[in-house]
Amino acid sequence: MRDLVFLGLALLLGMALLATLAQRLRIPTPIFLVMGGLLTSLIPGVPTLTIEPDLIFLVFLPPLLYEAAWFMSWRELWRWRRIVLVLAFGLVVLTATAVAYASTALIPGFTLALGFLLGGIISPPDAVAATSVLKGVNVPKSTLSILEGESLINDASSLVVFRFAMATVISGTFVWQEVGLNFVMVTVMGAVIGLAVAGVFYAIHRWLPLQTRITILLTFIAPYIMYLTAEQFHYSGVIAVVSGGLFLSNHSSRLLNHTERVQGLAMWATVIFIINGLVFVLIGLELSVVVKGLDGHSLTDAIGYGLAISALVIVVRLVFALFAMVFTEIAGRFIPVAVRNVGWRGPVVLGWAGMRGVVSLAAALSIPLTLPSGGPFPERSLILFITFVVILVTLVLQGLTLPLVIRWVHPKELIPRLAEEKQEATINRQLHEAALRELTQQYAIADNHLLAQLKSRLESGLLLNQYVSSDRDGPLLADYNDALARLHRIKRQELERLRHQEEFDVDVIRKIEAQLDLEEEKSNHAIR
Repeated sequence: MRDLVFLGLALLLGMALLATLAQRLRIPTPIFLVMGGLLTSLIPGVPTLTIEPDLIFLVFLPPLLYEAAWFMSWRELWRWRRIVLVLAFGLVVLTATAVAYASTALIPGFTLALGFLLGGIISPPDAVAATSVLKGVNVPKSTLSILEGESLINDASSLVVFRFAMATVISGTFVWQEVGLNFVMVTVMGAVIGLAVAGVFYAIHRWLPLQTRITILLTFIAPYIMYLTAEQFHYSGVIAVVSGGLFLSNHSSRLLNHTERVQGLAMWATVIFIINGLVFVLIGLELSVVVKGLDGHSLTDAIGYGLAISALVIVVRLVFALFAMVFTEIAGRFIPVAVRNVGWRGPVVLGWAGMRGVVSLAAALSIPLTLPSGGPFPERSLILFITFVVILVTLVLQGLTLPLVIRWVHPKELIPRLAEEKQEATINRQLHEAALRELTQQYAIADNHLLAQLKSRLESGLLLNQYVSSDRDGPLLADYNDALARLHRIKRQELERLRHQEEFDVDVIRKIEAQLDLEEEKSNHAIR
């Protein structure tokens, strides 16, 4: 047990150092973590790690999906619903089919059922990898929304393909009608169960008096309950978490107060960082184990199969994205679409943002070692190896070149939008105006100097937002920002001096420090 704890701490420490180094070198974190794990596994004396598939499916996947659904805009998802559904279902099925037939033709002895099994594993791109790569890159909001929406749903469709392919390999029979019917049933009932569980948590949050810690704990428990409940009835736990997360996120303003939101966001940010980091490090560490278990095929042949399948999934996604552009322009003549003339730039970015990751890893590792008859599962080690090659190739090749592709094609925003700074300034101005109206109408300000100071602060905030939204008086704003930063620095220096005086409790100092953090964050956000 002590060795296991030490190994876990070493993994966390290594992940933190690799993530910090990746940030300093401006390399996408998932790529750096995978390569770091791979290089670490080659060091003599490093213990061999065997990843349990349940660890990823039951422990890692629900919070990752829930967090993605929580921050997904329902408005954006509905706006791009057609292209999201086409990518999440149509592209997944097309990719799985292409991989199935290509691998059957390429690999001696590979059956069509095994091909669909491999296709179901590697068909869904990983949202975490894509969004990590796109951080700091000037990419249109519409492109990000489509990628995020696709990633919420494609995991479910790919796992359904994987599940039925697995059943075919084990039973030896395959009926298209049953697959189609069960596909719809698994998806729809997964959404129903997710919404039902979310409704229970909605009632608990809304009508029971809960402490802040209990509320935050419930947000962490919710995705696991959704996932496990759906899987218990053999429906899609992925769709359950996504649908339930979207529902609760859409009502979060009524369920959580400001304290719960601030503390909850901090907790979730840390948890998701740890989970994502560990998964990508484990991908790198596990590759050496897969190579050692490769039997019946030479390493050279296996690498060749992996590279060929990697090239196939990259080309299929690119071609499909460009075809969807043409189809949208034609369909726009007959049905209403969000944007009719999408151009070629955005589809190229969408087509190149196809990095594979955690779901593919979990699905591949969940393949059993033996069949119910007792015999070994056919080609398990080769499927695992090809999956790891596809993950590595798409992560490294597409991950490193995606920013270059974006700079080359210069994708345009499909729907006219105000700059985020203008949007924030406009919203803040309207909030200040509403607060000022309420204050002047309901209170006798002249008789209360505290209310007069409050009014003065609101008027100052209104004036600042007017400057930001109109881009006026750059020197005035520059002086204001400089003075504000200086005052924040002086406050912190004074607080640090008071920290060492015995008459002040440490708890009080920490509370004031947290208030300064919020004050500085609010100021930076307002003038950004």
